[in-house]
Amino acid sequence: MRLMFRIVLASASPRRRALLQSLGLEFEVLPAGVDEVFAGPDPANVAEGLAERKARAVACRVGDGLVLGADTVVFQRGRFFGKPDGPEEAARMLTVLQGDTHEVLTGVSLIRMPDGHAVTGHERTCVHFRAMTRQEIEWYAATGEPLDKAGAYAVQGLGGLFVRGIEGCWFNVVGLPLPLLKGLFHRQGLDLLSLVGTNWSPSGRR
Repeated sequence: MRLMFRIVLASASPRRRALLQSLGLEFEVLPAGVDEVFAGPDPANVAEGLAERKARAVACRVGDGLVLGADTVVFQRGRFFGKPDGPEEAARMLTVLQGDTHEVLTGVSLIRMPDGHAVTGHERTCVHFRAMTRQEIEWYAATGEPLDKAGAYAVQGLGGLFVRGIEGCWFNVVGLPLPLLKGLFHRQGLDLLSLVGTNWSPSGRR
């Protein structure tokens, strides 16, 4: 019998879920339900702090295993861009971001239970937007795709039509930097590759 290891994703993000599934990992999803408050001048600290808050909010409900929290923030010229409340706010965000460069930072936190040992880090990627016309902004905002995305766009979707280029990790812009995740698993004394396809499942069977 192979060792099973429980992983809990403390996020409702379908992008993070899809990225973990692409690795062949088995995991549970327990959304943290933590308010995303962007406070502080350093976006890296904000992203890491939110990620750890999410992980800790779920870790108290997990008896044994590894809890993964993550949070992505978009930052441009001293301003945070969260998830828009609707198409109008999405259009306002895109109007500011278009034709310029912004940073995407994802904080990732892994808390090992039952001892509560936590490791946290972040990834930073620069995204260059091409200039967008008013008609393009209104069209994209009306598609609904931007509504649950930090910065009001999805680089892996229709939003990719407006991205001129990126510097750094593409997975980070999607919402979960996989190379960073592997490093954090290593810091917890675990080889992520050894867990692929051999993880814990609710039934205890494969």
